[in-house]
Amino acid sequence: MYEFTKKAIQWLGWIVLIASAIFAIWLFRDGTLSDFDRFKNWVIQYKILSPFIFILIQIIQVVFPIIPGGVTTIVGFAVFGFWPGLIYNSVGIIIGSIILFALVQKYGRRFILLFVKEETFRKYEAKLESPGYQYFFIFCMVSPVSPADLVVMVTSLTNMPIKKFSLIMLWTKPLSVIGYNLIWVLGGKWLLQIF
Repeated sequence: MYEFTKKAIQWLGWIVLIASAIFAIWLFRDGTLSDFDRFKNWVIQYKILSPFIFILIQIIQVVFPIIPGGVTTIVGFAVFGFWPGLIYNSVGIIIGSIILFALVQKYGRRFILLFVKEETFRKYEAKLESPGYQYFFIFCMVSPVSPADLVVMVTSLTNMPIKKFSLIMLWTKPLSVIGYNLIWVLGGKWLLQIF
């Protein structure tokens, strides 16, 4: 049953990726993606529900890492603006990370291996033995380019209390989200200068 679940999640990941690509092509042909104002209006058409829908998407992409989180993070900033985008991104990612932490604490390594290759997991699990692991964990949570979801799952195998984990998330994740946004903004400007 476990192997079946693992395969099903892998297939689900591919299905979500293909469905996302088809949906993006459809939105582009429809003109929604080729016109940013139209795209923004399409996202915020649900008025007060839009932020909650976005936060829910962020939670889901953390707990079930089959949706590329970087895409949703940038969409949050582009559509809602800097401060609301920062808040909605951070809230979704923090809640998702806490849920992921709790799930791995309950179900252990078998849960991690549903989403991660065993050799990748072993590589990060080996870091748990290092005396400075907590600093490594904090660094990964601040860094906008680290495999944050994987590090959250591995950290769940330690004796770190969920309260301490949550406090670390509260101050590291907003920094990571800002860093990720800066990389895209500065990278975009650099690409525009080149081309």
